[in-house]
Amino acid sequence: MGVDYYKILQVDKNAKDDDLKKAYRKLAMKWHPDKNPNNKKDAEAKFKQISEAYEVLSDPQKRAVYDQYGEDGLNGNVPPPDGGVPGGATYFQTGDGPNVFRFNPRNADDIFAEFFGFSTPFGGMGGGGSGTRGGSSFSGGSMFGDGIFSSLGEGRPMSSGPRKALPIEQKLPCSLEDLYKGTTKRMKISREISDASGKTLPVEEILTIDIKPGWKKGTKITFPEKGNEQPNVIPSDLVFIIDEKPHSVFTRDGNDLVFTQKISLAEALTGYTVHLTTLDGRSLTVPVNSVIHPNYEEVVPREGMPIPKEPSKRGNLRIKFNIKFPTRLTAEQKSGIKKLLSP
Repeated sequence: MGVDYYKILQVDKNAKDDDLKKAYRKLAMKWHPDKNPNNKKDAEAKFKQISEAYEVLSDPQKRAVYDQYGEDGLNGNVPPPDGGVPGGATYFQTGDGPNVFRFNPRNADDIFAEFFGFSTPFGGMGGGGSGTRGGSSFSGGSMFGDGIFSSLGEGRPMSSGPRKALPIEQKLPCSLEDLYKGTTKRMKISREISDASGKTLPVEEILTIDIKPGWKKGTKITFPEKGNEQPNVIPSDLVFIIDEKPHSVFTRDGNDLVFTQKISLAEALTGYTVHLTTLDGRSLTVPVNSVIHPNYEEVVPREGMPIPKEPSKRGNLRIKFNIKFPTRLTAEQKSGIKKLLSP
């Protein structure tokens, strides 16, 4: 299952909403980074885990996906549950398959602020302090004790404005033919937007992605602020990352294409003509007249992948050979070979 959210919140799998709230309240207060100035890095990691666990288990749909499929389900490896689009989730759809549920964890500080109300509990506990999420001022005592927030300065804003949500990344599988010739893909996404009253509504959009010839695995295409809209949060950027599907004939090595041909020992010694179909459908004939040894490569210039920054140029096609040696030879065959190959 991967991460155990029940263990992180220290609750059992039958925990009710009140149990979850009680556990989150206790652990969030204990591990808030500002309460642990001498161990801030570990506290931040723990605080983030606690917030993520609470976000999943307190949402019926996310909890249902997690209970059935574990962390893999939340990461988009299973279809979504029946029902509407849950908050903090995005659905992706292509022509190749059904919608995929994908959980996008919210910012831990936002979850904390919403849980305790828009007024932060960090101000006012000593009498007179107040504050609101997203750029409000804080003064007065801290519930964690005086001096913990001294680095902020009394009365200074905790934040200069809405915080930017982390980007949402999604792999975009492409065939080698797509990356050779270029293509256009249309992605259907579902997300939540806020209307003028602050109410969130599910919407669907079609995003068009122009795949350029020669693009490589790892190339990123960014659609700014296409994540879910939330109060006082700038929506996430939606980032598609090119992923290359395995090909049955060619493998890619940078800008080169590599093709491996099986041949017999006799063909390796006497010459061989390679016949293949290129990624754009052309028939290519490559005669090899040299003696082919196990590490031999025949290089065909400019028959590799296009180079994106120099469209008129291409990499090379490198032909490798898998030579099949005989498993046994008769005495007569051995004698004949010795005579043929003797100096």
